[in-house]
Amino acid sequence: MTPVTPDTELTLSFKNQRAMVSPWGASLRRYLVIDERGQELDIVWGYSGGSSKRGGQGDVLIPFPGRIANGLYSFDGRPFQLECNDKEGPNAIHGFVRSLPWHVREALANKVTCEVQLDGERYAARGYPFSLHIAVTYELDAQGLSCAFVVKNIGDCPAPVGVGFHPYFIVGTSLIDEAEVQIPGAGYLEFNDRLAPTGSIVDVVGTPWDYRRFRKIDGQRFNHCYVHLERDAEGMAAASLRHAASGRVIDIVMDSAFSAVVVYTGDAITDASRGALAIEPMTCATDAFNHPEWGLKRLAPDETFSGCYHVRHRPM
Repeated sequence: MTPVTPDTELTLSFKNQRAMVSPWGASLRRYLVIDERGQELDIVWGYSGGSSKRGGQGDVLIPFPGRIANGLYSFDGRPFQLECNDKEGPNAIHGFVRSLPWHVREALANKVTCEVQLDGERYAARGYPFSLHIAVTYELDAQGLSCAFVVKNIGDCPAPVGVGFHPYFIVGTSLIDEAEVQIPGAGYLEFNDRLAPTGSIVDVVGTPWDYRRFRKIDGQRFNHCYVHLERDAEGMAAASLRHAASGRVIDIVMDSAFSAVVVYTGDAITDASRGALAIEPMTCATDAFNHPEWGLKRLAPDETFSGCYHVRHRPM
């Protein structure tokens, strides 16, 4: 079996759609459609080769998405210290699995499933003594791209679990400022100057951060975790990005497993600043390990947790 490296990549195909996925971190590296003229229209800001990744492009964020303030949390009365690996402050960020080689369990022309196991004994010294089996499936079909996850607690005690994904989206603009965005969050977390939540949730009404209806991004510097997501009758929440001049719309549709979405303009990525917009589906809000009421999943032994989000590209 060929070993998985940061450069290992698989291509999925369905009609005029293509996606590139890597078992290194189960990352989504590219997603595009081919138009009637044969031109490739990128939907996800992508890359090829591990050394080309910028700013968490396409990463899977498990067992915690976003930041944990100072890397500290308590669970069932026990304190834990995580590695503070955040480049923008003294926090832990985005879990462990994005830099691991995953096993390819199934690979079809339009679908791939990757899986990985976290061993609580191995990660105890890193502040997470819980064992999980994780599977992520990407699939192309007539509706677009779907990304589904299943997390199972294979340990002998309850485990705190959060799941997130970090795709960046583009709609044919040189700067994302030219596009419009719609975000379903009725509230967002207040952050301190170290990008950690203060514990307060701000109602978007009357603030510059109310994007429940389409608004142009212009110079807004997004690095916000939106919560209290508005949903349709089927319980789905949708964020959308569009550009009138190109006539393109991208919808990111999240099922009920997702209770938060982070929106980020990538301002800290100096060589690609504001070229794309990260819209990050998350099952819990940033720092939910310290605020379990913000969607943290308490996963019992042998219990599974699953969810799915979809990416749909359509004309305006």
